[in-house]
Amino acid sequence: MQRAMENFLRALRAADIRVSPAEAIDAHRAADITGYADRELFRDALCTTLAKTADEVARFERCFDTFFNRQEFQGFGDDADTADEPAPDVGEQSPLAQMLLENDLAGLAQSMEAAAETSGAANIRLSSQRRLLTRRMLDDMGLRQLEALITQRREGGDGALADRLGRKRAALFEEAKRYVERQHDLYAADSGRKLREELLAEERLTAVDPREMASMQTLVRRMAKKLASRYARRQRRAKQGQLDVRRTLRKSMPHEGIPYELIWKTKKIDRPKIVALCDVSGSVANVSQFLMLFLYSLNEVVERLDAFAFSNHLIAVGDILDGEAADVAIAAVIKKIGLRSTDYGQSLEDFAALHLAKLDRQTTVIILGDGRTNYVDPRIDILRAINERSRAVIWLNPEPETFWSRGDSEMDRYRRFCHVVKTCNTLSELERVIDDALRAYLPK
Repeated sequence: MQRAMENFLRALRAADIRVSPAEAIDAHRAADITGYADRELFRDALCTTLAKTADEVARFERCFDTFFNRQEFQGFGDDADTADEPAPDVGEQSPLAQMLLENDLAGLAQSMEAAAETSGAANIRLSSQRRLLTRRMLDDMGLRQLEALITQRREGGDGALADRLGRKRAALFEEAKRYVERQHDLYAADSGRKLREELLAEERLTAVDPREMASMQTLVRRMAKKLASRYARRQRRAKQGQLDVRRTLRKSMPHEGIPYELIWKTKKIDRPKIVALCDVSGSVANVSQFLMLFLYSLNEVVERLDAFAFSNHLIAVGDILDGEAADVAIAAVIKKIGLRSTDYGQSLEDFAALHLAKLDRQTTVIILGDGRTNYVDPRIDILRAINERSRAVIWLNPEPETFWSRGDSEMDRYRRFCHVVKTCNTLSELERVIDDALRAYLPK
């Protein structure tokens, strides 16, 4: 069961259930306490130890039922017209053939389990591997000897036995295919999703297929959750520093100076404040909605987040995004202010009136837009004031840098008052920029 438990924990991780080394040890201890005779008790003990959320409980139960499903060769019995025929002794030529003829279901199941371990069926990663692994597993069980015996008996005139073994061979193939399919469901079903997510992360946000929007939004939330978890851990670790000797000695005075309780120096870490200005005009609306969704999923590590959307003028959209489900709220923002011609000058004026006075040296301002002003006054002076009051100004432009000096683009003038200016037209680029912005607030 040691190997079975290790494989089960691998299956849980493949199902996107996080299992730490400490939790794995707890799971083994729980299994030792409950034993394996009572399936329900065993499942509940592992579930209590390993599943942390309602969603993980549901995924755990599906994974448990699939992994510990021992229904191989059920209904595999002999043909009705040969069920009463004695099984000839062919064990020396093919032990597998002997088990098939004797309907030794337990022996066949054990042989398949051993062959699966030898052939590495649990290492399956792609659906295209299923046929290869099925054949490799059957070869380890002794398929070649079985096929040689069938050929020999047919050529020797014993067609009835050859046909009987042929039917058994076909049924064995079906059992092996089902077994490998189960391994794929356990260990590789999630790999296809991960591969697709890797491709989506590199897809241009300005050209996302509408059919992929739900998958993209799920990916954005997963990226944001990963960043939030990473920086929350780093903040907690940073709270413990050097020993505070003075406070430790003071605390130990009631104990005759014996330092039973150590007091550590702590360093206050200011969580970042982020202000996001998102261009939701027709050319960049897709990119902006992903930025808003990404930022609002980071509330665990962001002390304050203020979001604004603009096209021909600018409005605060924090209340809209807080009041509804993210996809509904973002659609409402686009409907209210988006898909119009862009006026950066007027939008910056609106921002100055609404929020400029609230900026401080703990605030990072992220602007997402193409910098195309439709030949109106770009109000460079306001961006300079934003730069002077904030910690950093990050401008994310979905256009390639070679376009920044063409037509009505004012990026060459705007970039002088930005700390970071980057092309950002994929989710992976967006994740890197937000990662860098958060990292700047934490101690080395």
